[in-house]
Amino acid sequence: MNFDDQLEKAIERGQQRITKREQDRKEKTLSADEIKRRHNDFRLHLSEHIEKSLKRLADRFPGFEYDIIYGTKGWGGAIHRQDLTRGPDGRAGSFFSRLELSVRPFNDYNVVNIAGKGTIADKELFSWNHFEDIDEATFEGFEQKLNNWMIQFAEQFAAR
Repeated sequence: MNFDDQLEKAIERGQQRITKREQDRKEKTLSADEIKRRHNDFRLHLSEHIEKSLKRLADRFPGFEYDIIYGTKGWGGAIHRQDLTRGPDGRAGSFFSRLELSVRPFNDYNVVNIAGKGTIADKELFSWNHFEDIDEATFEGFEQKLNNWMIQFAEQFAAR
């Protein structure tokens, strides 16, 4: 094989690599249906994790009740509790505490978005929002973020 033949074959191999690289990139890019399906998988998995974890948290602090959240706000759950106590002046008072965690509905930005709010004794102490691209997100990463939020709430509630 002479130099010109070798050169021609090398150019062909290079062009094949470019074509292969482009095909691999297209395969990695998720279709619109795949993005919606993945978001639905996250919604189902994370809302189940929220429910189980919030119920376990409520078991540690008697008096909390669990509520399901679903609809335009998202999917998830909340625990709440109403405490009746006496203030320093001897008058009875009522204090409300609530932790709400949800997976937000699918949006045009192709992200998984979780949100949370924590209120302890009538004071909103926490307002969280976390999102990641659907194609880069992991269940474990979101579970860890939700667990951290619940632990922060539990620590603050126990310290009141």
